[in-house]
Amino acid sequence: MRLLKADPAVSAEVKRELKPCVADAYPVDVSYGNLTGGTSDDVVINVLTCGDAVGVGSYVYRDQDGAYVNVFTSEDTPVYAEIDRGDLVVTKQVYDRGDPVTSPSGEDVITYRWASGRFDEQYRTHNDYGQVAGSQPSPMPEG
Repeated sequence: MRLLKADPAVSAEVKRELKPCVADAYPVDVSYGNLTGGTSDDVVINVLTCGDAVGVGSYVYRDQDGAYVNVFTSEDTPVYAEIDRGDLVVTKQVYDRGDPVTSPSGEDVITYRWASGRFDEQYRTHNDYGQVAGSQPSPMPEG
């Protein structure tokens, strides 16, 4: 928490979400792994909303000389970052006009790889969720 609260790259809006949802349970997911080739594990932090667990920010911190430094930030809500086989994979839900927050139209999945001291986009995939069977009105039979 201190890492996020002290980071000037974390927006004030996201910092407002950094309060316990219940008791001492904060709305964050933290994972550790080797993304940047350093001697220490990198830290991936996702900040979520308390009510519906929507990702409001994703961050990667790298150990540089004993201090963790922000090397990636995404605050394009809703967003979620994770480590997949040494790559950073960021999923961003996509909404069409009129979509409720609970029903996005699709998602963009972006894979980043650490190169030359920064994350470079490697792949981008868009998945349309499509319509759920029965969600469209049935056409009236002619008669």
